[in-house]
Amino acid sequence: MQKENNTTVPSATTPRIRHRKRSNEVIPEPSKANGGNLLVNDRNKYKSMWIRTHSTVWMIGGFALIVYMGHLYITAMVVVIQIFMAKELFNLLRKAHEDRHLPGFRLLNWHFFFTAMFFVYGRLLSQPLVNTVTSDKFLYQFVSSLIKYHMAICYFLYIAGFMWFILTLKKKMYKYQFGQYAWTHMILIVVFTQSSFTVANIFEGIFWFLLPASLIVINDIFAYIFGFFFGKTPLIKLSPKKTWEGFIGASVTTIISAFVLANILGRFCWLTCPRKDLSSGWLECDPGPLFKPENYILPGWISQWFPWKEISVLPVQWHALCFGLFASIIAPFGGFFASGFKRAFKIKDFGDSIPGHGGITDRMDCQMVMAVFAYIYHQSFVMRQGISVEMILDQILTNLTFEEQQSLLMKLGQILQERLEHS
Repeated sequence: MQKENNTTVPSATTPRIRHRKRSNEVIPEPSKANGGNLLVNDRNKYKSMWIRTHSTVWMIGGFALIVYMGHLYITAMVVVIQIFMAKELFNLLRKAHEDRHLPGFRLLNWHFFFTAMFFVYGRLLSQPLVNTVTSDKFLYQFVSSLIKYHMAICYFLYIAGFMWFILTLKKKMYKYQFGQYAWTHMILIVVFTQSSFTVANIFEGIFWFLLPASLIVINDIFAYIFGFFFGKTPLIKLSPKKTWEGFIGASVTTIISAFVLANILGRFCWLTCPRKDLSSGWLECDPGPLFKPENYILPGWISQWFPWKEISVLPVQWHALCFGLFASIIAPFGGFFASGFKRAFKIKDFGDSIPGHGGITDRMDCQMVMAVFAYIYHQSFVMRQGISVEMILDQILTNLTFEEQQSLLMKLGQILQERLEHS
């Protein structure tokens, strides 16, 4: 219903989309994709490639610096990306004429946004926060109370927004307001449901965030390069400039890169150690069996051609191959989905904040799909199941008061003392 309202021809005095000069640019129809729109035939491709390359170098450099600074800075980067994504998506269906008759209506969207942020990050970061303030009794009691009533606080914040929405309904504006209400909730689901997995991956170890994210970047870069120089066969009508040559070349490169990159990243403890608190120092820990090298003797016919008789492989590299397969074959469908979505609204990009790339959302479509897969794969096939000392301590610190913890410590001491006396 909302889609129909956005596909009507806008009047001369009322722009369709506020602050979106590029939104009126019509994308070529899929029927014209068989040859003329391929990047290999684009006259301005070298200028486009230079702009895109320049932006890519800056993004990769900034990303590397943030990763070097540690878990908290990466999490802050994810939060900033979420805010930019929400802003771009809020503006997608925004109408300036209607907004002028609804003062404060945009503020309501951001109220729901930050309520969702408080809910998601409150659940994800509650245990690291408790571990950080354990030494301070006042802060510990305050944080424990906040965690205890976290869900209730979020619920009442949402109800306040719900009542705010009902009280601001205006005659002849119902359709627009309810459409915006539904659109806001869809944005929250798309942005937070998926990006929350990204933060969970970060605290399991930067490795589980950095490897999947890097593979998406590698796949995107090499799909562009192979498509730029060799692309001739259209891949999918939703993205006329995507080619089979680019898709296949990027897939092979990504899978090889996954195997090699996992070996490099897996040898740094500060990348593989999980973060249990909200401090920013470098980590040292037992890397675990996945990150301890194993030697494999190569067959004789290989050693005749190469100087190596054996190679050192980290077990995590075999898991990395699965990441490479997903990043090269499945994750690109997140980009195809975004392309179809933009085509439905007749826009070229979600924004123009990154020269040559579009908006933040244009760069994060595949990353969101990959982040969910990385989290589910880690929880299902990598993380050891069962009860551990760390899990028990987390439950004790989260659910017991300071006095109850002292009582538990005394009882454990008595039990251990009795066992020592009878042994």
